[in-house]
Amino acid sequence: MARARKSSSAPKKAAAQPARRRIGPLRWLLKWVLRAVMLVAALTVLWVLLYKVVNPPTTIFMMQEGRRLGEPVEHNWVPADNIAPVMLRSVVAAEDANFCTHWGFDMDAIRDAIEDGGTRGASTISQQVVKNTFLWHGRTYTRKAMEALITPVMEALWSKRRIVEVYLNVAEFDEGVFGVDAAARHYFGVGPDQLSATQAARLAAILPDPKDRSASQPTRFVQRRANSIRDGAATIQRDGRAACFEAD
Repeated sequence: MARARKSSSAPKKAAAQPARRRIGPLRWLLKWVLRAVMLVAALTVLWVLLYKVVNPPTTIFMMQEGRRLGEPVEHNWVPADNIAPVMLRSVVAAEDANFCTHWGFDMDAIRDAIEDGGTRGASTISQQVVKNTFLWHGRTYTRKAMEALITPVMEALWSKRRIVEVYLNVAEFDEGVFGVDAAARHYFGVGPDQLSATQAARLAAILPDPKDRSASQPTRFVQRRANSIRDGAATIQRDGRAACFEAD
């Protein structure tokens, strides 16, 4: 008699499942840090793009000064078309004569500053706009790093005329006095479109140290600097270094 076959109903051995890889805590942390950095970068680009067409209503420094003084600062936005062209040329001649030829950083000025042991400034108007509009005042490495990252983004997205326009509207010209409109009325009792070459040069001359310099009662130093700026403004108009911001 044939031997009975073994029942085929016995349960088959389950196929081995590949072990699931566990993500280590360090790898998980790095992933989320990367996502956070990418999110911040995207939001920053959107912020810069927004201010290409929307005028900044205020800045961190304006708010800080308002709280310190205990009253709102003097500030009124004015478009570049309503500012005397000589004012635009004066501030560029004073702060960044190579403004039209660089992409946010003046490498020649940086090299000169390094050779002088860091005793002279090398910040361009573009860098100052980033500091004044998007960041805060101070000499921390964090702020400088953020300034270095945002500046080329702004240069790529904004026109040169827009950069000068924003600069003139957020710069401090005296304690609690921000923007060229408030400055023109504060010092000379005129609108920014009525500024003369001398008045524009004096306003540009006080920008590095607005709390200790006066455009209406200039010291000899400010007068000499203003005369130099006035000549420089005429020079960059003649040689074409003002062409990039004279009109869009």
